[in-house]
Amino acid sequence: MNLSERDRQSVWHPFTQHLTAKNNIAIVRGEDAVLYDDFGNQYIDAVSSWWTNLFGHSNKVIADSITNQLGILEHVIFAGFTHKPAVDLSEKLLSFLPDNQSKIFFSDNGSTAVEVALKMAIQYWHNTGSARKTIIAFRNAYHGDTFGAMSVGARGMFNQPFESFLFDVEFIDLPNADNLESVKIEFNRIVREKEVAAFIFEPLVQGSAGMLMYKAEHLDVLLTIAKKHQVLCIADEVMTGFGRTGKIFASHYLSNKPDIFCLSKGITGGFLPLGVTTCSQEIYDAYLSEDKLKTFFHGHSYTGNPIACAAANASMDLLSEAQATIADLVTWQSDLSSDVANHAKVQNFRQQGTIIAFDVITDFSSGYFNDLRDRLYTEFLNKGVLLRPLGNTVYVLPPYVINKQQLIQVYKVILEVLDTL
Repeated sequence: MNLSERDRQSVWHPFTQHLTAKNNIAIVRGEDAVLYDDFGNQYIDAVSSWWTNLFGHSNKVIADSITNQLGILEHVIFAGFTHKPAVDLSEKLLSFLPDNQSKIFFSDNGSTAVEVALKMAIQYWHNTGSARKTIIAFRNAYHGDTFGAMSVGARGMFNQPFESFLFDVEFIDLPNADNLESVKIEFNRIVREKEVAAFIFEPLVQGSAGMLMYKAEHLDVLLTIAKKHQVLCIADEVMTGFGRTGKIFASHYLSNKPDIFCLSKGITGGFLPLGVTTCSQEIYDAYLSEDKLKTFFHGHSYTGNPIACAAANASMDLLSEAQATIADLVTWQSDLSSDVANHAKVQNFRQQGTIIAFDVITDFSSGYFNDLRDRLYTEFLNKGVLLRPLGNTVYVLPPYVINKQQLIQVYKVILEVLDTL
């Protein structure tokens, strides 16, 4: 029995309907932008393995940092103790973030980074004697799969069984040139009528919604209103962080500075799970009290894990040196995708930094459950490219180490598949 067959006997995979799914491909090795399966087939990883891999599979710098840390300290409780990898990482992250960010809180993944942010914001108002509990979020948002994260995300097929357990959220449309005035009116109405604690958003790109892109100046209009009404602003940069949008953080395109950041995915270069929530000094200070009930009672067994922090430290060092590489990838994406953008089967082509996305024209409604997705996914894999369409939306979000010839091959395969439709 090969590895894929053994897997089918014992493993339950995410976002997978196993009744109809084929056996999972068994990957035995990864190097730079390429994955290798147990039959010797190669796949260009054009989605960075769910947007986590920044500097390539089996990156030696990150691997060596992990190996070195393994012989020093594997883990220690993070309540009452600290260690150098966590302190170093906190200092590095704060050097990248806007200058209003002051403190780093560690967790395990993107969903928990969001959970921490929501709890941090709501308890901030509780600690300061306010009853603010309302959250504002964008329609179509995705912030994770835990209950708080589901609550501020799009309501629909993914969380339907749990809807009665989710807390109420005020949802507004993603702003654009056509609807900006109406969105402003709605935002103003909510902050006037409700006790609003926070506004959470994915800056510039809503990833899982289908790489929906919007302009920084439109988001800034809403942030200005939020700031005027002392609404805490939470930037979910789990996907958009660490260079994906062309700048280290998408929020660097904004005039207003978010109060809280949620980080994960690329933070360790795709090696290990790690979540981070950052906040301003003002938020942190609301928890400083002789009243122990004002403590932030949140933590995870592996909070601040030294090995994950060591991976992240190496990843952040590589990021410091990668700005020219990221700029090249932005240019390559723009140049090489031009034929795709003009293809007869393509509409709504868009780019933000290193991210390219487009919708394949279909006779069926657009969205995650469009059946065209399975055909596209399979045909891309058969041609040696890992692309994971979101319904009929195809996106290219490769690791920064992809070379130009590999990216040319990705777009060659995309065109070949489009031509068969």
